[in-house]
Amino acid sequence: MKKKILFVINTLGRAGAETALITLLKKLPENEYDISLYVLCGQGELVRELPTYVHLLNRHFCWESVLSKKGKFLLFKTVLIKNFCHGAFFHNLSYLFLNRKNTPLEKLLWRIVSDGSERFDTHFDLAVSYIEGGSAYYVHDHVSAAKKAAFIHVDYVQAGYTRRLDKDCYVDFDRIFAVSNETAGVFAGVYPECQQKLSVFHNLIDTEAIRQKALSPAEKSMHEGIRLLTVGRLTPQKGFDCAVYALKLLLEKQYPVYWYIIGEGPEYGRLTQLARSLHVEDHFIFLGMQTNPYPYFKMADFYIHATRFEGKSIAIQEAQVLGCAIAASDCSGNREQIVSGVDGLLCPFSPEGIANAVEYLIEHPQTAQSFGREAAQKACHFENDIHMIRDLLYLP
Repeated sequence: MKKKILFVINTLGRAGAETALITLLKKLPENEYDISLYVLCGQGELVRELPTYVHLLNRHFCWESVLSKKGKFLLFKTVLIKNFCHGAFFHNLSYLFLNRKNTPLEKLLWRIVSDGSERFDTHFDLAVSYIEGGSAYYVHDHVSAAKKAAFIHVDYVQAGYTRRLDKDCYVDFDRIFAVSNETAGVFAGVYPECQQKLSVFHNLIDTEAIRQKALSPAEKSMHEGIRLLTVGRLTPQKGFDCAVYALKLLLEKQYPVYWYIIGEGPEYGRLTQLARSLHVEDHFIFLGMQTNPYPYFKMADFYIHATRFEGKSIAIQEAQVLGCAIAASDCSGNREQIVSGVDGLLCPFSPEGIANAVEYLIEHPQTAQSFGREAAQKACHFENDIHMIRDLLYLP
């Protein structure tokens, strides 16, 4: 008899954790498991890539990107409706009041979204919260399952989570999976009593599919010159503001650099204004969300990932698969993915630090090529963690 497994995630937009979830679902044999997925906000373009054997439990689902203008409006509408389902808003008044000063509203709302979401009578053998916030609260409070597991994809402290915000929900999970050693260490510092049930489960990526998609033609062309690429949501965490200043420094040194950005997010307006104010708008180029970003990795000279903090970057893994020379900020997550001077460069998170790293790659082309070759070799080992799926499904 097939084991019943439920995965829960907040949204299904084209981002790192969501992409990793799709890959994980494709790795699970349909003849062994009856797999269901519930998306709290019922929205996201990656729903098109769900394996056909995965049961989507949402009665209504919107394929619109959660980061597009229309998508953000629809997301707001969904959250507003959930305020009045199951009395979610009124039940959480004291919670909202106690946490209002030190917690961003978007994080407080995940509790309401969780409590206002659909409930299901099915009893599962395993329920998995695949991301922090709402999905963890939902699996903890509203799912009936023999075993429960939760994934941690971010630096728990830097991302602004606290025990009070989460109501200590992780204490009750049977297993907790962090996507990197540093992510696990930070989480254990907040929840020391969870140390024994905390394991590292690296993000899974489909290396062969990435290589095949990279062979397709890109939708948009790139300028002649030195082409940099960064992929990520346009949020403060991703440090694009620092990248704009770094680009200014490189152009002042007469390097013919064009920096391409793939992604959407709330910082778009501020970043475009910043680029204009520094007179680099013709060189800091937004490509928006790309269904297939991989041809751009192949076209770029260097992949740059200068973020304030990370859990474990899917974009860095993808760049490694495609043999890119990489420079990344020296922060949690990135440190675990790159051996500086061997398969890439780690640099200080500052305009000067980023610009100096890019300049080094430009001035040392043979070393940059060596970084790319080493990165591609490292990518061959990403699939080695696939055995941990068994640990996930058969909890002791």
